[in-house]
Amino acid sequence: MRVPTASKVSAPLQLVRARSTVASASSSMLEAKSRVREHARNISRSSPREATPSSSVRPSPAPGYQQLPTKNNVPYPPPTLGPNADGPLDHSFIGMSGGQIFHEMMVRHGVKHIFGYPGGAILPVFDAIYNSPQFDFVLPRHEQGAGHMAEGYARVTGKPGVVLVTSGPGATNVITPMQDALSDGVPLVVFSGQVATSAIGSDAFQEADVVGISRACTKWNVMGLGAFDETDEKSLHMLGMHGSAYANLAMQQADVIIALGARFDDRVTGKVDLFAPAARAAALQGRGGIIHFEIQPKNINKVVEASIPVLGDVVSNMAALAPLIRSVPRKEWFDDIREWKAKYPFTYEKSKPGAPMKPQEVIEELDRQTAHRKEDVIITTGVGQHQMWAAQHFRWRHPRSMVTSGGLGTMGFGLPSAIGAKVGAPNKTVIDIDGDASFSMTAMELQTASQYGIGVKVMVLNNEFQGMVLQWQDLFYDARYAHTRMVNPDFIALAKAMRIHAIRCEHAEDLPAKMKEFLEYDDSKPVLMECVVETNEHVFPMVPAGKALHEQILHPSFREAYAKAHGRKE
Repeated sequence: MRVPTASKVSAPLQLVRARSTVASASSSMLEAKSRVREHARNISRSSPREATPSSSVRPSPAPGYQQLPTKNNVPYPPPTLGPNADGPLDHSFIGMSGGQIFHEMMVRHGVKHIFGYPGGAILPVFDAIYNSPQFDFVLPRHEQGAGHMAEGYARVTGKPGVVLVTSGPGATNVITPMQDALSDGVPLVVFSGQVATSAIGSDAFQEADVVGISRACTKWNVMGLGAFDETDEKSLHMLGMHGSAYANLAMQQADVIIALGARFDDRVTGKVDLFAPAARAAALQGRGGIIHFEIQPKNINKVVEASIPVLGDVVSNMAALAPLIRSVPRKEWFDDIREWKAKYPFTYEKSKPGAPMKPQEVIEELDRQTAHRKEDVIITTGVGQHQMWAAQHFRWRHPRSMVTSGGLGTMGFGLPSAIGAKVGAPNKTVIDIDGDASFSMTAMELQTASQYGIGVKVMVLNNEFQGMVLQWQDLFYDARYAHTRMVNPDFIALAKAMRIHAIRCEHAEDLPAKMKEFLEYDDSKPVLMECVVETNEHVFPMVPAGKALHEQILHPSFREAYAKAHGRKE
């Protein structure tokens, strides 16, 4: 839809740009342009004393504001022109402020929820949407929280998440969520304020080149867990650095690999030169290879060369491919997979009575108590060991049930994304599985959940360390724990200070009852459960940096047998 430059804008809205392509302007447009010129003269004067009163001062909303246009006193819906569609100029924006235009466009595009944080440069927009009945607004404690909330919302609803922030630090604080959304293919739309047009380039207060800063992370792999029911015997669970041993072995020995929307990230491929050797050999012989379905041309052959690239929408292309695939018995192949699953399952040593719990025990108890209603459960995570244990020990059965920062690995993602997910799916149980270090980065968003009555369930696995970094220090740096010890607040007291019900569990024997209390707590109110877990527990399997998938490090109880069978040297 084309928007005339004649609209009165009291502060420029960076992502809403007005254009006019009309050859002969109407009298109303000429009057509007006159008002804009007067406004420009006003804001360029050296002091407020020199400014003269004029009609460029932002008016009260028109009587028809927030109401559909009428024809013969009968309301009719606005035209549905695309952003670049040719058609008659829409005169309905003439005389509106930038904030009013923003409100109108959000209504026309069916936006129901906005996440954001106000500031001086964006106040005209906030004023225009104040108390609007058209959508709900969620105010976080930090702009990063707003971005992650919008991500969580987008991931569970499939609709773009909308963020509204001010200029300068307001915009730069949301860069991390923007890059996170880009990395994981999440639709996110960010509107930021900017200093007055006449002040751009003068290093004005809270001025930043937001367009330049954000250019690299403004573009369109959804995490695969849940897309295929993991209780099916054909499921191999997760692939890659902390994936299952049997998935990694299957990837290395398969002669045909069909990749659906995969970016072949380094965490998935391991050492690229040694990735999928059987498929590459089969391709040279004309009997197999890597078939890559991808919607973005830039991802084809970027990391791994595809034998057959298929560009376009995965769903429609797979629908065309499926009827052409013949079912062929593969008994020997599935026998191999069953053997690998039996030999190298996800495993750990159970905690001893009176000792701290193992984090895997907590995840498995959560899985057990939600097994009967997985379709109604959404899990978000922070980033770290807890994220990997959630992927390994929770059985994923439904799409859009796992919300995590996969591409960028943003610590602090779990809680705000859970809030956004709950806003987008209010009838589902939304649980944030978090680690103490990751949770601490955005813990103040608990107050957002409390203020708005957003019933997220937050489960903090507290080992008082940055666990994933600790694991690397153990394995590769001779246990030199450089700055990874966390001195945490009392998470229970912190939650209660925000009027949030809180539960602490320290021993495995208490876990079933505490988990039941946690899950059955009023779903319309936030609740936090702190689980005190073993400090130095490692995530296995693990593919070390620079190694191939089959060179994975398994749990100590499997290492000798694996080395004999697959040539892994310790």
